[in-house]
Amino acid sequence: MPEGKPSWRGLRRLALWRKIIASVGGGRTIPLKFLGKTISKKNLKRARGATLRGGLIALALLVLSPIIGAVVYRFAPPPGTWTMLQRKLSGDVIHHPWAPLKEISPHLVRAVIAAEDSRFCLHKGVDIEAIEEAIEDNKNGGKRRGGSTITQQTAKNVFLWQGGGWARKGLETYFTLVAERIWGKRRTMELYLNVAEWGDGYFGAEAAAKARFGKSAAALTREEASLLAAVLPSPNKWRAVNPGPYVRARAATIRKRMDVVRNERLDACVLGK
Repeated sequence: MPEGKPSWRGLRRLALWRKIIASVGGGRTIPLKFLGKTISKKNLKRARGATLRGGLIALALLVLSPIIGAVVYRFAPPPGTWTMLQRKLSGDVIHHPWAPLKEISPHLVRAVIAAEDSRFCLHKGVDIEAIEEAIEDNKNGGKRRGGSTITQQTAKNVFLWQGGGWARKGLETYFTLVAERIWGKRRTMELYLNVAEWGDGYFGAEAAAKARFGKSAAALTREEASLLAAVLPSPNKWRAVNPGPYVRARAATIRKRMDVVRNERLDACVLGK
């Protein structure tokens, strides 16, 4: 074919697009034969409407699902978490007995507040002050740390998956704000202590207490509680039984902070006055 002349296929394609453009303006049928059927302007509007409805339904589910889930778990124990499923798929045997808050040692409540979230009774689910301090420490080259509260950790453990990413953090924040309103502090602590991972497939305070110290969660001593709290950031790496120097030092620091928590009533929202 001589250079510069359009091909027969190109001419047919150009004619088809001209016909489509002209048809849209008049509301006539658009003969898109390559789709196996024709599309009218009316059908195009219907398709757009269906897409919009689908998007609104998806948005409603995203907004309502944490509310429904939080209401259910306000009264019923979660049957499991995504982390439990992940560990099960990797070969672990999952141990997850439920223990009401009244059957968990107050030493463990103070220990996790001292170790994970000293302002638990003071904030509204998200601790802006702790986040700002963490950002400042990380910016200044200090030891990298996060600013997640016990409420945030509970929302993540109950509803979401492990790992980072802005999408998950955004969902975590929304779930946290919903959970804070529906659960309250005592229920949040009860859920936290029942879904926290303590390594080797043991989830919750009761499973951890029996596996590590051969006793119920209610019978945990101050030292045992501090050791369990000390390994929470890395439960599959650190050990509460026969701990190494780092875990022992961390537990000792937690015990000192537990005294502050008790003396300053930073546990009052859970244990009462």
